[in-house]
Amino acid sequence: MYRRGNYSSGDDFVLEYGDLRFTFNERDFRERCEQAARKLGFLWGPVEEAESEDLINLVVNGEVAEPASPLGEHVNDCWPELVGPSERSLVHWLRRLIFRGAWLDQRVKEGELDVIFDEEANAFVYTQPDRGGEPVELAPEPSWNRVAYTKR
Repeated sequence: MYRRGNYSSGDDFVLEYGDLRFTFNERDFRERCEQAARKLGFLWGPVEEAESEDLINLVVNGEVAEPASPLGEHVNDCWPELVGPSERSLVHWLRRLIFRGAWLDQRVKEGELDVIFDEEANAFVYTQPDRGGEPVELAPEPSWNRVAYTKR
């Protein structure tokens, strides 16, 4: 039986799901956290170091116990709207998008997927070379625009 490889960019952070164990260096994980938060509409614009620290704490610990920035304070102020059933919480979706991105990147690395630029959508798309370049359809993600963090 074919066993897929695990994504790895370093040993600072670990995400596990089933038999998969993905490891990340600090920069890679930080960038993936920020990208996931933007994709969900929770973040806009550049993030300062303390804000990034709070976002990483949210992803890793599921909360921001001691906010280091206004972003952490915002998370705590909006907590009732961010938490919910596990499959609908912001933390769940941040982790899911980080994991999904690393999983897709590993599939590209192993030659199972390609990446092309779709000019109509103005976005990169994963395609399946063994299926004639058929695009991979990713599950839609919810939006947290209503409680998005904006700098004060």
